[in-house]
Amino acid sequence: MNCLSDLPISDIGTCGLPPGSQLPSAEPSPSPSAEGSGLLSLPWEMVARIASHLPAQCVITVLPQVCHTLGNVGKDSTAWQLRARRLTGPRASFPVGPRDGFDWPSACLEMEELIACWTGQGERAAREAEQAEREREVERAQERQRDRDALAEEGIGEWEEVEEGRPQVDEGVEEVGFQVEGVMAVPWDGEELMEEGEMQQDREGDLPMGVGEGEERQEAAAEAMMMEEERDDEQGVLEAIEVEERVGVLADRDGQDDIAGPRLGRDGERNGSSRAPSPPPALERLSLPSGHIAEVNSVLLVGGDGAVCASGSRDRNVNLWDLRDGGSTGRLLHTLGGQGLFSTHKGWVWCLAARGPLLASGSFDSTVRLWDLGAQGAERGLIRARAAVLCLALPQKDVLLAGTYDKKVSVYDTRVAEPLVKSLRLHSNAVLCLVADEQYILSGSKDRTVVIYDRRAGKTLQKLQLSSYLLSMCYSDSEVWAGDNRGMLHAFSMQAGFFKPLSQFDVGHTSLVTGIHRSPGSLYTCSADRTIKVHLPCAPPRTLCTLHHQAGVNGLSVEAGVLAIASGEMCVEVWRARR
Repeated sequence: MNCLSDLPISDIGTCGLPPGSQLPSAEPSPSPSAEGSGLLSLPWEMVARIASHLPAQCVITVLPQVCHTLGNVGKDSTAWQLRARRLTGPRASFPVGPRDGFDWPSACLEMEELIACWTGQGERAAREAEQAEREREVERAQERQRDRDALAEEGIGEWEEVEEGRPQVDEGVEEVGFQVEGVMAVPWDGEELMEEGEMQQDREGDLPMGVGEGEERQEAAAEAMMMEEERDDEQGVLEAIEVEERVGVLADRDGQDDIAGPRLGRDGERNGSSRAPSPPPALERLSLPSGHIAEVNSVLLVGGDGAVCASGSRDRNVNLWDLRDGGSTGRLLHTLGGQGLFSTHKGWVWCLAARGPLLASGSFDSTVRLWDLGAQGAERGLIRARAAVLCLALPQKDVLLAGTYDKKVSVYDTRVAEPLVKSLRLHSNAVLCLVADEQYILSGSKDRTVVIYDRRAGKTLQKLQLSSYLLSMCYSDSEVWAGDNRGMLHAFSMQAGFFKPLSQFDVGHTSLVTGIHRSPGSLYTCSADRTIKVHLPCAPPRTLCTLHHQAGVNGLSVEAGVLAIASGEMCVEVWRARR
């Protein structure tokens, strides 16, 4: 079995290095091998730079399997920093927060996967939405044409029936009329439509002279109606043809009145299409549309691998979805509580949090309900707050934090019958977002402040006044990212209890940033402006994709590369790697 290190230098280009690639300079290091003509005979810094052009996944998992020396490439922090600089761009700063202890390999791996999956996804989704709208336009045109045909047939049928069964005017009948669709009623005595003196009596009979004239007028009106219907039919066909031309569909008439679909060849493919099919997108989209009857406020992926999704709605319910089944929709597992139409809460479900098998749901009914995911969503406990619960956090096992409308952050022990441990009055207005770890609590309020509270010391460390208020927040490693009511993103560093504002960014949101997720190599945001954006988490963020939604987006959750969003359209949408 040949070893990668035994390849001659002339064959390096065949291992994935583009010919003519220029490598950045670095300080010289001792050569790993002074003998031989293979890859390891090169200076170490050149080997590291060559490896920087391999996928991060290969460097992390494959090179250590080749030999010990190449395995050390994955331990070279400088090589990973060069890779990250190439991914984010030379003008971007990465990471935004402290570099001490930063996980460079994981960040680079995640950024490469994010770029591969999401680059161009927004344009692709827009094209698909445009194509779907065009198809709906064709269907509407076809339906209008069918309606016109039906009306035309119905009108002709009525006229023929009237002709055959036209009533005769006899003596003693004062007024007899009939109605043709689209033509006003014509009275048989002619008094209302004829001018005075126009009617003359026939000396030999009682029938008026105007009867013949009335018949002629009726026939002329019917003929005009039929001509108008023909013009309507013609206009409908022209409209349908125009729609077809806009969509690019070739109509196959062949004596058919209805608009036909694209002409197919014998093998079922479209005629005249010689272009090779494009490769399938890296992501697939799932829609979970039928589980709620009101706007979905919150969504949370649980289980560690993005296989189960929880959704909380204004219909007062929390649903659990199984995303492991194939197809374009997930499968509804349970509605938590399971009894009646409004079974989970008695008010809007506003927030969700999970840790291990424990799921917590917070509601406008001033309660937090606890659920055991390991027992098919069985109820595990009930916590009564004193105001609407707006945000939740589970920083460690059996510890629950809740931010409420009455300006408080409360700490609960989920194991005991009286769970309230401490209630903190940290703000002067409602607490809208909350993140925490084993020691620190960070809360954002509508009073435009951010408070850092030390649980171990039992005191407030800092209180920052902002020019806007935060609605969503994410705390990962030593970085805190948040979204505000003006559509701006804020980045902070958190080290040894010291909270420092770093910068704020305009990434294109024009309304409330309702959800944010940051990891070492990814940044996701969503907004009430009906968009979801995917970025690289550098300064400024590099936006890879913008997805446009038909309604405001109320929240998002990301786990194991799976993205789920809560929609104002009573549904949950999920994006994940195509299987």
